[in-house]
Amino acid sequence: MSRGPDGPRSPGEPWGGVRPFSIKTKLGALVVISVLITTGLMMIAMRTETELRFITVFSMIATLLITQFVAHSLTSPLDEMNTVARSISHGDYTRRVSEKRRDELGDLAQTINVMADELEAQDRQRKELVANVSHELRTPIAGLRAVLENVVDGIAEADPETMRTALKQTERLGRLVETLLDLSRLDNGVVPLRKRRFEVWPYLSGVLKEANMVASARATMGSGGSHTRTDVHLHLDVTPPELTAHADPERIHQVVANLIDNAVKHSPPHGRVTVRARRGPLPESLELEVLDEGPGIPRSEWHRVFERFNRGAVRRPHGPGSDGGTGLGLAIARWAVELHGGRIGVAESERGCRILITLPGDSSVSS
Repeated sequence: MSRGPDGPRSPGEPWGGVRPFSIKTKLGALVVISVLITTGLMMIAMRTETELRFITVFSMIATLLITQFVAHSLTSPLDEMNTVARSISHGDYTRRVSEKRRDELGDLAQTINVMADELEAQDRQRKELVANVSHELRTPIAGLRAVLENVVDGIAEADPETMRTALKQTERLGRLVETLLDLSRLDNGVVPLRKRRFEVWPYLSGVLKEANMVASARATMGSGGSHTRTDVHLHLDVTPPELTAHADPERIHQVVANLIDNAVKHSPPHGRVTVRARRGPLPESLELEVLDEGPGIPRSEWHRVFERFNRGAVRRPHGPGSDGGTGLGLAIARWAVELHGGRIGVAESERGCRILITLPGDSSVSS
């Protein structure tokens, strides 16, 4: 959406809410002027006794001149649009069409410019995707290759410690591939939801216990996962304790695990991550919150938090043992929530970052 003189303006919306010089108006004016010229010349001919053929010739010349002027004003922007469209088709997304006109052609020019902006953004995201994926894949592959080369060259023995190092890199590579597969399913929309009713407290308690076990296992093996933080305390707050929800447990597990992973990664040493669950406004609906005590997210970055490969404005995650991540966890979390028809976003918080999730529940249950 671009902005017009009076605020936001969508493609097809007239400038300022009106279109004073539309093409229909111009063509109507052309017809009226042509009729007036012909009528005026006919009246002059009758009074001056001028021959009819001269009046006809003058009338045709005047009408053709006016028509040529109007036609040129209509076709010149079309030529420009054609040139820009050809450039876009050849991969040049930098060309834009002039939007000075205040008629339908001006709206068409703006639509073409919006299309060019979107194509340029998609092309940039595609290039960033290739660059980021290449970078993320290169790191574990390089580490695995180095370990294997040392074993083959006799520099290191194939003892359990060396094999654990190779296994770490293989697991990291597997996690990245699985994440990219989830991303592919996200784009293709081929992941069905398997909703069911479940008790929230034991379910989330299992998610937090699994997160602690994974972090402890990775810390024992050394760096190589999304985080190896064991100094961050995970706290669960479910009210009421018998709270139930209706959703796909596997997808919600994916959401909560990614949010916990991100919160732990950005927590200060010996920080605290809280997962809260409350009853939503509808039957079997659920409101989830994940809060941390990290540096938080600037409000200017809130709209970019869930974009793919966005690692935030904080260059270095807080606390020992955390890495930069892939920047895909929050994008996949948003996808899983929106798959349920829910909402996810950054909410106001006095300290750290607060992610709020709202799941609609079971629409078949009447309130």
